[in-house]
Amino acid sequence: METESEPYVRLASLRQLHQAMADMNKARSLADTLQAVADGVVQALGYELACVNLVRPDGDLVVAAFAGNQAAEALITGRAGSRESWDRRLGMGQQWGDLIFIPHSEGWVLDDDDVPQWYTDGPAPRFEDEWHPSDRLFAPMYAPGPQGGSSGELIGVLSVDRPRNGRHPGAWGREALQMYAFQAAIAVSNARLRSNMQRALVRLERDQQALRASEESFRQAFEYAPSGMAIAEMGGDQHGRILRTNDALCRLLGRPASAMRRYAFSDLVHPEDIGTLLRTSAEGGRAELRLGRRDGSYVWVSLRNSVVADAADGPRFLLTHVEDIEDRKRHELQLAHRASHDSLTGLPNSAELRSRLAARLCQRPQSPHAAVADAMDAAYGGSAVFDSGGHTFDFGAAAEPYGGFDHHVHAVAPEDGRDDGTKGLAVLFCDLDGFKSINDRFGHNAGDAVLIEVARRLSGGVRDGDTVARLGGDEFVILANGLGLADAQDLAARLRGEIIQPIRAEGRAVRVGASFGIGWAHCGMTADEVLKSADERMYVEKRSRPKQHRRAG
Repeated sequence: METESEPYVRLASLRQLHQAMADMNKARSLADTLQAVADGVVQALGYELACVNLVRPDGDLVVAAFAGNQAAEALITGRAGSRESWDRRLGMGQQWGDLIFIPHSEGWVLDDDDVPQWYTDGPAPRFEDEWHPSDRLFAPMYAPGPQGGSSGELIGVLSVDRPRNGRHPGAWGREALQMYAFQAAIAVSNARLRSNMQRALVRLERDQQALRASEESFRQAFEYAPSGMAIAEMGGDQHGRILRTNDALCRLLGRPASAMRRYAFSDLVHPEDIGTLLRTSAEGGRAELRLGRRDGSYVWVSLRNSVVADAADGPRFLLTHVEDIEDRKRHELQLAHRASHDSLTGLPNSAELRSRLAARLCQRPQSPHAAVADAMDAAYGGSAVFDSGGHTFDFGAAAEPYGGFDHHVHAVAPEDGRDDGTKGLAVLFCDLDGFKSINDRFGHNAGDAVLIEVARRLSGGVRDGDTVARLGGDEFVILANGLGLADAQDLAARLRGEIIQPIRAEGRAVRVGASFGIGWAHCGMTADEVLKSADERMYVEKRSRPKQHRRAG
């Protein structure tokens, strides 16, 4: 663009400018577009050097394209300048419309900043509009707005140098550079958009491939998992309904897949485990419970839930992993039974007896007004107690020392020696008479056989729900709830009659007697105190009977 011919712009110059704009708009990639922008400045606007500084995501500007000098291109391409330094440059110098011109007389203050540059020193200008090697001319590029103008967001800066005519650009040259920078901003924005779309399409295709691979992996992992797997609905009226099961779960429960889809897990779980299942239905829930097989039996399983989504915002499903733990559970139950039961007779042992007894007792002492106190507890939330005169007062928070049994049914006992109609928890302490002589005469095998048979007869002589335990040696204890004094005495007499019947041991018939002491458990006592009381009564009863009635035969 010849300065002196600006009033009469040559058609060839317009054609060059038009061609430069066409080249940068038809470039296929962002890198090609940036290079076309730099080349167009040199080819159509009459400058020997051009540089495109592109704004990076972090705000700094990087030299993305260069034209006019291969040595300078190799020196600064790819180097970055801080946004702070660029803001300083664009905020000083002379405003030529949207262009920024910093003359050499002012630009020396920028020589040591971090913006990549190729400027060299030279002689002072000989005339007013002569270009100096240290002059700087910048054309900011702003992103296009929705109405076709600039949105104000800086996307890059065009740096130009060395006009071929050696002069500062005139009005036409400035307007052409400003217009070119505006069109370049549009081309760069469009190229960025295309590049982002291409990358998004590549990512989408890659994600879809990964999703297909993941779905196939999930399908294979689901179908061929060695343990049971199921997918169930989550939420809504059909929550928990089974949608899909794998072969391992069908084999475990003995049910075909088509039949499994008619059920929810709540239909298959053991009735005693339904509460456990409901507490486990949320994400991440775990439980050990029993599921019903087709033949009516139940199998212990470990059930673990996780939530999967069909799509980003699609319906959510419950993925349930079901592991067969029947063998482990059976072993655990066996160990627990061994820990709480006598190995010889199979009866609850001393520790289990004390545990069952303690579970029925709280720390509140027995009083003549217990029944009234229980009624007042219900009315006052468990905080009303009676003094020795039968008067009530409110304990409030002090009720806690009594164990917090707000809904506890207090164990009561008949008055000593009187059958006053009170029904309580009877504790029958049984000691075998003449057992030691059997051990001494016939050996321990005979003694063990006697203990096993006595345990069987005691267990057969009580009600369901009563406890028969072996305390140790030849001592047994029976816990029978809801008995009056006469009931307990009748039970002791009946059990004694069962025990004294002949017992086959080591090929011979032997006899043992039995002494019973009847104690009563009531709140305010410990388990040991209850057992000690029954034990003492047993010894009283044993001493009161003639010795010949206490010998084995």
